[in-house]
Amino acid sequence: MLQVIKRNGDLADFDKEKIKIAIEKAMHSSNGVFVDQQADLIADEIEAYAHQLDSQLTIYDIEDQVYYKLLENKNPATARAYESYRSVQAYKREQNTTDKEILGLLNSTNDDVMNENSNKNAVIASTQRDLIAGEVSKDIAKRKILPADLVEAHDSGAIHIHDLDYMIQPIFNCCLVNMKDMLDKGTVVNGKMIESPKSFQVACNVMTQIIAQIASNQYGGQSINIACLGKYLRRSYEKNLSLALETLGDVTLAEKMADSMTKKDLESGIQTIQYQINTLMTSNGQAPFVTLFMYLDEEDPYIDEVAQIIEEILRQRIKGIKNDAGVYVTPAFPKLIYVLDENNVHKDSKYAYLTSLAIHCTAKRMYPDYISAKKMRANYEGNVFSPMGCRAFLPPWKDKNGHYQFEGRFNIGACSINLPQIAILSSGDEDKFFKLLDKRLDLVRRVGLIRYDHLKNVRSDSSPIHWQHGAIARLGKHEPITDLLHNGYATVSLGYIGIYEATMLIKGVSHTDPKGYDFAMKIMDHLNDAVKKWTQESDIKFTLYATPAESLTNRFCKIDKDRFGEIENVTDKGYYTNSFHVDVREKITAFEKFTFEAKFQDRSTGGCISYVEIPNMSHNLEALETIVRFIYDNIQYAEFNTKSDYCSQCGFDGEIKFNDHDQWECPQCGNTDKATLSVVRRTCGYLGENFWNDGRTKEINSRVLHI
Repeated sequence: MLQVIKRNGDLADFDKEKIKIAIEKAMHSSNGVFVDQQADLIADEIEAYAHQLDSQLTIYDIEDQVYYKLLENKNPATARAYESYRSVQAYKREQNTTDKEILGLLNSTNDDVMNENSNKNAVIASTQRDLIAGEVSKDIAKRKILPADLVEAHDSGAIHIHDLDYMIQPIFNCCLVNMKDMLDKGTVVNGKMIESPKSFQVACNVMTQIIAQIASNQYGGQSINIACLGKYLRRSYEKNLSLALETLGDVTLAEKMADSMTKKDLESGIQTIQYQINTLMTSNGQAPFVTLFMYLDEEDPYIDEVAQIIEEILRQRIKGIKNDAGVYVTPAFPKLIYVLDENNVHKDSKYAYLTSLAIHCTAKRMYPDYISAKKMRANYEGNVFSPMGCRAFLPPWKDKNGHYQFEGRFNIGACSINLPQIAILSSGDEDKFFKLLDKRLDLVRRVGLIRYDHLKNVRSDSSPIHWQHGAIARLGKHEPITDLLHNGYATVSLGYIGIYEATMLIKGVSHTDPKGYDFAMKIMDHLNDAVKKWTQESDIKFTLYATPAESLTNRFCKIDKDRFGEIENVTDKGYYTNSFHVDVREKITAFEKFTFEAKFQDRSTGGCISYVEIPNMSHNLEALETIVRFIYDNIQYAEFNTKSDYCSQCGFDGEIKFNDHDQWECPQCGNTDKATLSVVRRTCGYLGENFWNDGRTKEINSRVLHI
C-alpha cells in the first residue's frame, strides 16, 4: 500500500482523489482556469511518480508535483492559484503572523495601515491601540473565520472584504439611528437611565453621549435626522416664556425675552453638538463618523423649530472650529446633508434663505452635501431619508402596520469587487469578462453570508445601546437579534470599483463615450441582477453600493500593478476610480458630470454619491447657487470639493498643494511639516484631515476643476 508522510510526521494512505479535488478547487478559484480531465491526468501522473520513488513520499512532494505538473500541462494560471492556496493554508497554520505589521505601527513604518483612514491619527496611543487590535483581528479572521479561497481572493485583490479588522467581533457596519425614539421615550447610557429631556440644551447633550456610545459599538458611520430636536427647542421656548411671564407680566415683553433666551439655548446646544463630536475620542481611536441630516418635512409639526436648528448649524459651521493655534478651520465632523425640496429650492420658497446659507457654507467649508427630495422620492417609493454615514442607502421597508421605516435600520457589512482586474484578465474579451465577473461575484455573496452568520446568533446584550435602548431596537435582555437581519430590515452590500478602468480595458474608451457607456451600463445591470438573485435565494437583502474606497483606490491598483505591470490609464495612475465616477482627470463640466453620473446613481440604490471639483466660490455664490438648483432637478445626491487649508507656521489660509517631492507644501512659507499643516479634502463622502495613502494622494492631486 502506497503511503504519504503527513505534515506532523504521521503516515497516511495515498489518496489520488484528494489530489484531483485540490486541483479542481484551484481551477474553480477566482484566478484558475478549468481544463476538462486535466485534474485526473495529473493525479494519475503523480501516482505513477510515487510508485517510482525509492524514498517515502511527503505531502510537500505532492504539492510540488501538482504545481509543476500544471505548468507542464500549460495551465500556469491554475498553478499560480494553487500556489496561492498553499500559501494561504500555510499562513493559517502559522501562529505569530502579525509581528511585522504591529511593530511597523509602533515604529511608524507600516504606511498601509497608518494611512488607511485619513481621520485616524496613527501616532496617537489610543489610535495605535485600535490599529494594533485590528491587525490581530485580521489575522484571526483570515486563519479561523474565512475559508482559504476567500482569503486568497482578498489578498490577491480580486475582492476586498471591508473592515476585516472588525470581522471577528459580532458588530455591524453603519446605521440610521432612531434618535427621535431615544429622546422621546428615554434611553440608557452606560447602565444609567436617561429620561426624555425637558430642554433643548439637555437634548443636545444627551444626543452627543448617545453618538459616542453608538460609535464605540459598531465600525461604520451613523446618521441622525436633526428634526428629532425640534420638539425640544419648542420645550425650551415654552419654559422660557413661562419664566418670562412670571418675571415681566407683559405678554409682548415676555415673548421677546423668551425669543432671546431660546436663541441663546439654540446657540449653546448646537455648539455642544459640534464641539463634543469633534473632541470625543471613541474606543476605535477617532471622532465619531456622524452625519446630521437636515430635512424640512412639511408634515413635521415642529418644522419652524427645525428650520431654526438648521440655520444655527450652518452658521456655526461657516464659522468653523478653532484648531490648536486658535484659528478657525474646517472640521471633518459632523458631516452635514441638506435636503433640497419645493419649500426651499425656489427663490420665493418659504425656506429659501436656508438654501442660500447652505450655499455660503459649502463655499467656505465644503459641507453641506445635497440631497434632492424630488429625485430621491422617485427612487425610493416616495420617501426621503438620510444615508447611513456617508453614502449607504436603505431600501424601502414597511412595518407590520404598513408604515415605512428607515430610522433604526442598519447595514451588516460590505465586500467590493475589483472590476479592473477582471478586465485585465479578460484581455479585451467582453464575454470572458462577464464569465469571470460571475465567478467573483459568488465570492462576494459568500462573504456577505459569512457576515450574516457571524451576527445571527448575537443577543441584545452585546450592545445594549443598539439593541435594547432604542438606537436600533428595544429588545429584552438576552433576546436574539436574528429577526432584525431578515426580510430587508438590514442590508448586505456588494461594492464595486473601477467602472472607468474596466471600460478602458474592454472598450478602449472612457465610460463617458457612448460605446463605453453601453458597456458600463451592462456591468451595472449585471451587478443589480446578482443582488436581486441573492436576495431571493437567502431572505437577506443584498444591495448594490458604489464603494467609498478611501484606501481601496490605492490597494487594488498597487496589487494589479505589481502583478501585471504598468497599464496606460489603468495601473500607471497609482489609483483606481471610485465606483462609477468619471475619471478625475477627465475634463467635463459640473452639469455634464452630474447629468452623466445620475444615471449610475439610479442603479446604485444601496449607496452612492457624486461630486464636482470647484475653485473657491466664496465670491461667486450665484454660480454655486445655479449648480445647487441644478442638483435638485437632475441628481439625487451630490457634493462639492473645494480647498480649505491652513498653515500654522505662517498663517496662510488657502490651498496647500502637493509638490514635486511628494510633500504637502505651504505656498507662502514652504512649510512641509504635516503636524503644522491643516489640509482638508473630500476623501470618500467624508472629509479627510489627517492626510492619505500614496494612491489617494495621487488621485486628489490629479483632480481637475469642473467649473
